[in-house]
Amino acid sequence: MSRLILFNKPYGVICQFTPEAGYKSLKDFIPLPGFYAAGRLDADSEGLVLLTDDGKLQNRISNPEHKLPKTYWVQVEGLPDEVALDKLRRGVILRD
Repeated sequence: MSRLILFNKPYGVICQFTPEAGYKSLKDFIPLPGFYAAGRLDADSEGLVLLTDDGKLQNRISNPEHKLPKTYWVQVEGLPDEVALDKLRRGVILRD
């Protein structure tokens, strides 16, 4: 049976278990072996990250080949103009 962890990733933490200079990693918060992040948030983002010990599930969620839609809520600094707001309302397509 798959095990899942829902982790509210703080700002300044990288979405990997391997430490990188200057950043905390998932290893600093999740002391369990065999879990992998199913998706990523940048170090300067915060929010919900799903971790699983099921490699097939992790691949199904993370691999762009499966085209699983994802929704992100964002906060912007300053006051965006109407052109920028229109772009956000239409959605942002990531090409990665």
